[in-house]
Amino acid sequence: MSYTLPEFLAHAVALEHEAAERYLELADMMESYRNDEVSSVFRDMVRFSQMHRDEIKARVGSIELPKLRSWQYRWRTPPEMGGEEGFDYMIEPYHALKYARGNEARAMEYYRSVATESKDPEVRRLATDFANEETEHVAALDAWLARTARPSSTWESDPDPNEASA
Repeated sequence: MSYTLPEFLAHAVALEHEAAERYLELADMMESYRNDEVSSVFRDMVRFSQMHRDEIKARVGSIELPKLRSWQYRWRTPPEMGGEEGFDYMIEPYHALKYARGNEARAMEYYRSVATESKDPEVRRLATDFANEETEHVAALDAWLARTARPSSTWESDPDPNEASA
């Protein structure tokens, strides 16, 4: 996966933008179900994603980034967008944190793969920096998980009778 510097930076900005959008959607949904504790977790993740996006934009400086269409990105879904399990209204804080950790780990692996495969030394350097930042996010989420009570049951055992009859 070899990128030009502008292509890589456009992907990195999009990755963080999409992550913030997904976490905001999840936070709003959890709030609508009065799952305020999980909403708060996802709102924190919105802020972290926006902060990382803004840091990347600051690094862009005067470089003109390509305006990529959805089909021009080199992924099927952005690495920080997990599956639909995050949208379960019964999700508990522990599982929300695990969901966020999975997203951050995928972003870390994406950046590592770019760093490994790129022929451009500046892309390799930045991708390595971004992978290291994502590694810090994963470590922070691991610490957060260690302090969070594990639920007595998983959200996969949702007792919602409407779901059971579907």
